[in-house]
Amino acid sequence: MLKFSCLVLDHDDTVVRSTPTIHYPAFMEALETLRPEIHWSLEQFIAYNFDPGFEAICRDILHFTDEETAFQEEVWRAWLAAHIPPAFDGMDRLLRRYREQGGIVCSVSHSTEEIIRRDYRKHFGFEPDLVFGWDLGPQKRKPSPWPLKQIMERFALGPGQLLMVDDLKPGWQMAKTCGVPFAFAGWGCAVESIRHFMCRNADWFLDDVGELEALVLAE
Repeated sequence: MLKFSCLVLDHDDTVVRSTPTIHYPAFMEALETLRPEIHWSLEQFIAYNFDPGFEAICRDILHFTDEETAFQEEVWRAWLAAHIPPAFDGMDRLLRRYREQGGIVCSVSHSTEEIIRRDYRKHFGFEPDLVFGWDLGPQKRKPSPWPLKQIMERFALGPGQLLMVDDLKPGWQMAKTCGVPFAFAGWGCAVESIRHFMCRNADWFLDDVGELEALVLAE
C-alpha cells in the first residue's frame, strides 16, 4: 500500500534540471535586450525566484512594461521549444514503481502544460494524470491553493493523502495553505539560503530522488 495516494510534483529542478539549462539562459538572453546593465549569476536568479518569486522579479525588481514582459516570455517559450531538459537520476524508476502500485501523478509548475507533458513523454513514456502550469494565469498558479484543491476534488482525496514535492517557496506556500505534506527536492537546489529555509520548514528535507522513493513507496 502506498504511503501517499497522489504525488504532486513541481517540474523545474524537481523532475527535470531545467533552470540551468533553459530558464536562466533564456532570461539572461532577454535581459541583454531589456536591461543590459543587469548581470545575475545562476545562484542569484534562483534565489530571486524563491523570494520574492518570478512575477515579482519582473514587476517589482525589473519593472517590466507589458511589452517587455511579452518579449521576455517570447524568448522563454523559444528556449522551451528548442530544448528538452534532462531528468534527474532515479526519477524514471521512482515514477514507474509508484504508478505500478496505483499512484496518481500530478504536476503543479510554472512551466507550461505543453512542455511538462512533452518532457514526461520523452523521459518516462507517460503523461501526468493532471497538469497545472503557467498558462492558468496568476490567480490559479501556485502559490494559489487552487491546483491542490482541484486535485483533491477530482480524485476524492484528503490533504494527508497527497505529497507535494518542490524546490522553491511557492510550492511550500501552496501546500501549507491546504494542509498538504511537503517534501523539499534538495537534489535540485544548491542555494544555501533556500536549503536553510527548507531545513526549518519542510516536512521532509530530501537530498536525492532515492530518498523520495523510500518515502512514498510501500516496502
